Amino acid sequence: MPEQLSLDLPTRTALGRDDFMVSPGNAVAVSLIESWAQWPDGKLVLTGPPGAGKTHLTHVWAGLTEARIVAAGDLVGADIPELAGGAIAVEDVPQIAGDTEAMTALFHLHNLALANRQPLLMTGRGAPTHWGLALPDLQSRVGGTQAAMLEPPDDALLTAVLAKLFADRQLKPRVDVIPYLTLHMERSFEAARRMVAALDAESLRTQKPVTRVMAAKVLGRDTQ
Repeated sequence: MPEQLSLDLPTRTALGRDDFMVSPGNAVAVSLIESWAQWPDGKLVLTGPPGAGKTHLTHVWAGLTEARIVAAGDLVGADIPELAGGAIAVEDVPQIAGDTEAMTALFHLHNLALANRQPLLMTGRGAPTHWGLALPDLQSRVGGTQAAMLEPPDDALLTAVLAKLFADRQLKPRVDVIPYLTLHMERSFEAARRMVAALDAESLRTQKPVTRVMAAKVLGRDTQ
């Protein structure tokens, strides 16, 4: 019997508040995002490793404040006064550490947003004091901003995320699959999304249920 062709169907990433699962590693950050009106000086830095949920929480905040979201690298040539006229989120700030023009644009955006009493959210990896922004005035302002840290998902959160991702795709993995994945896979939300998508594709291709053996194969691990 020929194998059925798998269909690479597009999926929508859910970025609403109800789709963000809270755990001890992110509870403080979630609380700060939700209480944005009380931020000191009207600004916050959201930090964390890749896949910890920075983009998701940024979209949650944008939904609460009607904020615009812009990548730090896209500030060059942007209408800074127009951006500073409303709530604004700037993602991946450390990536402009070597870009004088982008750093200058962010410096002006920061000052204008605060002058206009508009909230400002900035995101990046690691502590903002170590972002290496070569513009001293910008680094001092960013480094002095209250920071909320997102930790990688713990076992309970990763288990819940995997279960939801499987359910979203109407997949019913064998009972030992999620514990196996939690033990062996990269600990991030993005890795969980990639893993479930890969298992969905493999299940379609082989016309078999998602099992521990299939999970091990997708992970590239010895199943013995």
